[in-house]
Amino acid sequence: MKRTLISVAPLLIGVAILLTGQGLQGTLLPVRANMEGFSTLAIGLMGAAYFFGFALGRLRGTVLRRNVGHIRVFAALTAAASAAPLLHGLWQEPWLWWLLRFVTGYCFAVLYVVIESWLNEQSTNETRGAVFSAYTLITLTVLAVGQQMLLLYDPGQMQLFAIASAIVSLAAIPVVMSAAPTPAHTETQVKLDLKRLMQISPAGAMGCLAAGLANGSFWALAPVFVFGYSANVSLAAWFMTAAVLGGAVGQWPLGLWSDRVDRRWVIAFASLVGMVVGLLIFLFYQEVSTLNLMLLSAAWGAVAFPIYAVSVANSNDHAGPKEYVMVSSGLLLMYGLGAIAGPFLAPMLMNLVGPGGLYLFGSGMHLVLLAYILFRIIRRARRSKEASVPFSESLASTQTASHYYEEEL
Repeated sequence: MKRTLISVAPLLIGVAILLTGQGLQGTLLPVRANMEGFSTLAIGLMGAAYFFGFALGRLRGTVLRRNVGHIRVFAALTAAASAAPLLHGLWQEPWLWWLLRFVTGYCFAVLYVVIESWLNEQSTNETRGAVFSAYTLITLTVLAVGQQMLLLYDPGQMQLFAIASAIVSLAAIPVVMSAAPTPAHTETQVKLDLKRLMQISPAGAMGCLAAGLANGSFWALAPVFVFGYSANVSLAAWFMTAAVLGGAVGQWPLGLWSDRVDRRWVIAFASLVGMVVGLLIFLFYQEVSTLNLMLLSAAWGAVAFPIYAVSVANSNDHAGPKEYVMVSSGLLLMYGLGAIAGPFLAPMLMNLVGPGGLYLFGSGMHLVLLAYILFRIIRRARRSKEASVPFSESLASTQTASHYYEEEL
């Protein structure tokens, strides 16, 4: 185990650096767009463009990597991803920012595919769970570091865009210079079958779709919501950080609990709590203290973010061993579709009821999911505990599915 973690350490360091840059951009861009007077819909479209590019990169990036190799793809797309923040800082035009966010989403998706393929190659069946647990922990925590970097300079100036660009560029160094052998091009080709996916686990598929709708709108528009509470830029960084850290804390307790009970009850519980917390934020965000708002943000993240991974685990419980990759790839697509649609839909509600409409929208998505999960519990008995796949293995599959997926849609 120790030897495996040492061998993949350069790749994990590259992930940490890359996601730090992503965390900074993810908060900086909505904040700056709000300062520039972009409409709520225009800011939401930035988020939709990012997730559209991300979904396309996840589903199609394998072809690019197979044609020119892991190292060249990583170096080229790191360069492209690092150029985008600089262009954001130079020109503040909504249409250009939409295009740049699409490009950024595509680049980051392919970069993840390269790293995850590499990690998968360096892991064995015995160590894969630990390796991808470390990868997931990094994913959920270093985003917070990047978000806190918003406090370094005025987001109305160029410095933060330059820092985001430099950080993404630096991520290439440990990956390109790693002595670990690059993966062989031996991935199993899998054809996506959404009809079969719905037959295997309707609850898992709808859980991923609802998670994409709620979480995608959050990532795109949460800084806009914060500005409805206070014009203090630093508050946006702390609010986002609280949600991310809440998600990091909530992931494993909910996942391990789902190994012991019907996972659908865990999804239902998370949906119920997410709905209640979202309603509390919507109703009282203008009246509560800053500390209480941070705590509510952390509570929301602790239940909203893990829904995707638990939904994947539930689906894997009902899939055959040869279907895991197809199922996880299909669920990734369901999440992506939700994350594209959420930033389109949430601004409409925000325009009607104010910034708190973001959480009213999220509560609505969790309510619909809760009702559907309860319906599925009535319709279908739980799979036997012996036939269930451990949560840690399903969490790994959520990270590795995309680099097996080929062009056949």
